[in-house]
Amino acid sequence: MGTQTDMLIIGIAGGSGSGKSTIARLLAEKFGDAVTVMRHDDYYKAQHALTMEERALQNYDCPEAFDTALMAKHIEMLRAGQAIDCPVYDYMIHDRTEETRHIEPTKVLLIDGILVLADERLRSLMDIRIFVDTDADIRILRRIRRDVNKRQRTLESVMEQYLTTVKPMHEMYVEPSKKFANLIIPEGGHNLVALEMLENRIRNHIGT
Repeated sequence: MGTQTDMLIIGIAGGSGSGKSTIARLLAEKFGDAVTVMRHDDYYKAQHALTMEERALQNYDCPEAFDTALMAKHIEMLRAGQAIDCPVYDYMIHDRTEETRHIEPTKVLLIDGILVLADERLRSLMDIRIFVDTDADIRILRRIRRDVNKRQRTLESVMEQYLTTVKPMHEMYVEPSKKFANLIIPEGGHNLVALEMLENRIRNHIGT
């Protein structure tokens, strides 16, 4: 276990379907092993005691749904040069799995999640705070396509979840966290100018 003092930590927040995960993925693909992506979603609290029906009805868009203290601890460990075993969340069963993902410290750490700027513990660990700002109509359409095609949800369940928890929690927690951002990126991964700026910042940091 060494001491790593030059890790660049970038938080990427924004509403569900805003394109924040696309930005994280594109940057990770660009720089390979120099970049690690941590998803706040993987730190959803375990719900093994609940039935599938009960898990489906939980509010997944509020701060209480996440074990953010564990994520903050893991980020601190990575920054100190220590490897971690990150939880793995399965959207199909609405629960944390028994698996973990082993993560070694890298030059750059991307933290992806709707509420990562809403939590002071996470914000204080970030060198750069980004908010991906995308129109609500585009976000809901992307969410419907993703949840129906990739997560086997019905259209009715996606719409119900959006109206009962996603939209109100976005207005209560996600949107207000925009004020903590150093950089606001409209249109997510489609914003090639912003993406190039981030690539240059990372390239300068890792020395390539």
